[in-house]
Amino acid sequence: MSRHLRLALVQAPAESFEQFAEGLRLRMKSPNRADLVVYPEAHLYSQAIDSLTEGELYAGYAEPLDGPRGKALGALARELDIWLVPGTVLERAEDGRVYNTAVVYGPDGELVARYRKIFTWRPYEPVSPGREFVVFDMPGYGRVGLSVCYDSWYPELTRHLAWMGAELVINVVQTPTAGRAQEIPINQANAIVNQIWVASVNAAAPTAHGRSLLVDPEGHIQVSSDGAEDITLVSVVDFDRVPAARKYGTSGDSWPWDHFQPGDSPLELPLYGGRIDPVIWRPTVPPETPAALRPAERSEAG
Repeated sequence: MSRHLRLALVQAPAESFEQFAEGLRLRMKSPNRADLVVYPEAHLYSQAIDSLTEGELYAGYAEPLDGPRGKALGALARELDIWLVPGTVLERAEDGRVYNTAVVYGPDGELVARYRKIFTWRPYEPVSPGREFVVFDMPGYGRVGLSVCYDSWYPELTRHLAWMGAELVINVVQTPTAGRAQEIPINQANAIVNQIWVASVNAAAPTAHGRSLLVDPEGHIQVSSDGAEDITLVSVVDFDRVPAARKYGTSGDSWPWDHFQPGDSPLELPLYGGRIDPVIWRPTVPPETPAALRPAERSEAG
């Protein structure tokens, strides 16, 4: 059975919750409605950033994930029968800390995953950094990893998500600076070296500079926006292209996950105070992967 996912990247300016809900309902009336809909980073609170102090912003927008906002987002996903990534929200944790958190809701309205941004844009983003890598499974499709904006600049994060079995990494973004030009090849490089899909959605003007894109496991851009226009990009993610690229090679001649051979000694990594152990180098294989595209099983040590 093929694993084809219709994906919508909504490159829109920041909105109120009411504007967001109305726009999402309109988009889902289209005959090419998506299975998974993704919005930019900070989409539901960025309208207030320039007019409120940090304390006022937190007081008005930071809440627990099971608060009123979370319940409303889950109800919207259930109403429309979609997988929904509404960008990131300000999450107030039990200890009072505030995080920039990407959330995912399933078609049943349940919170499937939450990822607290690790590489916050310091000193301009005054939130607590997260400390956990997050992937989640979409039954019938594959495994997805979560990344937020500046995270893409740190190859270790995307590599770790791929190692955890992510076949698609969703990178939600709000980049209003010239740095978006560099993020285009960065996202292509993350896709190429990990042989995964990468979907990076930035906000539209006047919130940010747009240029959203979807990159396939060999680095080809499948769909993209030319600029900062308000646009919804719809494309299809074929999850089977990930194990196919790893089995047959990127462009037929590159197998980065198969580099190590039995008996190779570990490669020390002084930068990390650790090493690459060849026994556990290969990524986790999600359960949806067809048997014909699965690599040889790892040893018990892996």
